[in-house]
Amino acid sequence: MEFSSSLLGSFLLFWVFSVAHGQPLVPALCVFGDSVVDVGNNNHLYTIVKANFPPYGRDFVSHSPTGRFCNGKLATDFTAENLGFTTYPPAYLSPEAKGKTLLTGVNFASGASGYYDRTAQLYHAISLTQQLGYYKEYQTKVVKIVGKSKAISIFSGAVYIVSAGSSDFVQNYYINPLLYKAYTPDQFSDILIQSFSAFIQNLYRLGARKIGVTTLPPIGCLPAAITLFSSDSNQCVVKLNRDAVSFNNKLNTTSQALQNKLSGLNLVVFDIYQPLLDLITKPTDSGFFEARKACCGTGTLETSYLCNAKSVGTCSNATEYVFWDGFHPSEATNKILADDLLVQGISLLS
Repeated sequence: MEFSSSLLGSFLLFWVFSVAHGQPLVPALCVFGDSVVDVGNNNHLYTIVKANFPPYGRDFVSHSPTGRFCNGKLATDFTAENLGFTTYPPAYLSPEAKGKTLLTGVNFASGASGYYDRTAQLYHAISLTQQLGYYKEYQTKVVKIVGKSKAISIFSGAVYIVSAGSSDFVQNYYINPLLYKAYTPDQFSDILIQSFSAFIQNLYRLGARKIGVTTLPPIGCLPAAITLFSSDSNQCVVKLNRDAVSFNNKLNTTSQALQNKLSGLNLVVFDIYQPLLDLITKPTDSGFFEARKACCGTGTLETSYLCNAKSVGTCSNATEYVFWDGFHPSEATNKILADDLLVQGISLLS
């Protein structure tokens, strides 16, 4: 989607004015998805997919692990800042998600979740179906706090971000012989798109009108994916990236169809694929020097419990790395992606 320079300039003036005066651009921000946007829900689950220990969080505001799969802030944290919020949407399962804190939004995301509910079940994570169930519960709580009329206004004015799909492929399909033999990548992506479509329609029925969904990243370039799936090569796995592009094309087509079908829906597809691929293929253009290896440990595979305080080789300065661990971007990368999303998502703020 392209915007004129005058529209962008007007928006930026509006943004600076609003944020400077302590006014968020939208009433609330709600987040659904996987580990890329999980801010700590998995801390409260019996799962191996966790990040609530060092060195995770070492560059966060508190310099301590929060459950974010990053050395610092996630792209959605920067998005919350860009929207003018003074606090980040808390993990729904955390003690912080209560009372008036709920009024500015919450985060339902869970590491290892995806559009395919069985992906979450494999890792004892919160499926998107369950995340939607928690959102309904959240709505009931908000109605009790501010009344139905005000609550409906919050729900319709809020921005919703959905980030999923990577775990379905990398942590399930490609390593699950039952799935891999039963479906081609094209057939499997069709299943994911059906789930995506159902999720958006359910969210719409619950009053959501401003929704941003991220594309798949270049999954073949994730350090862990290169380690696991490239045959003696140190390059991005072409097949995996091809599957991601195919999925993203379907996501765009389906999103356009949903927007045409559902009155008043503003559904924006955030392109993560190209901006991240640019950082990976031309890291020095953005101040990075390492895009193949992640910061944590050897940088080739470590994620979650494999990325820990005793991981040998962890870098001292993560700002030079595109990736923090084998699957997840560094805070420096997240900042670049979030700023890009702000421009892509201008229409959600009208």
